[in-house]
Amino acid sequence: MKDLMEYKGYLGSVHFDSEDEIFYGKIEGIEDLISFEGKSVNEIKKAFIESVDDYLHVCIKVKKDPEKSFKGSFNVRIPTDLHRKAYRKSLIEGISLNQLVQKAIEKEIKQDKAHVA
Repeated sequence: MKDLMEYKGYLGSVHFDSEDEIFYGKIEGIEDLISFEGKSVNEIKKAFIESVDDYLHVCIKVKKDPEKSFKGSFNVRIPTDLHRKAYRKSLIEGISLNQLVQKAIEKEIKQDKAHVA
């Protein structure tokens, strides 16, 4: 995705407001809402980096985990036919539907890392 920046493992979304002629964004994947803005690419990058550093500093100060917590489960909505095919494939492979979905996600993440490297 081209509208994301990364710094210290944190992702920042970036958007452009053509009316105000400003870039703005927020740190993604955290429990808090931390936003930043800038009038140029350099300014938005600098603001993002400063926001991450400030956020991490505050988390240390207040002894808070900066990471968003994940429970390991989420709802996935897919077309009925795909659901049927996935269920059948899981039966054929002798695994649960959850295990099939987990394998597919792991495969996708591994492919993504290979493209980045």
